[in-house]
Amino acid sequence: MMTNTALLSPTTTISIPLITEREKEVLIEISFGRNTNAIAQKLYLSPHTICSHRKNLMKKLGVKNTAGLVRRGFELGLLS
Repeated sequence: MMTNTALLSPTTTISIPLITEREKEVLIEISFGRNTNAIAQKLYLSPHTICSHRKNLMKKLGVKNTAGLVRRGFELGLLS
């Protein structure tokens, strides 16, 4: 898996997984509390595609649920 490296301090770095633009859009919509069907409608995608993006995000960000996605998004600076 490809990653970006963010510098936290002179001696500490973290790896930020590369996510696609579409995955970032889905993550932002999740952070607004929208459900799968609402996200699918807004982004002109099928609900199944949104579920796939959510699943891929959870794997890439190393979390087990939607709350973890939002938390990790803020921790990594993907959400503001």
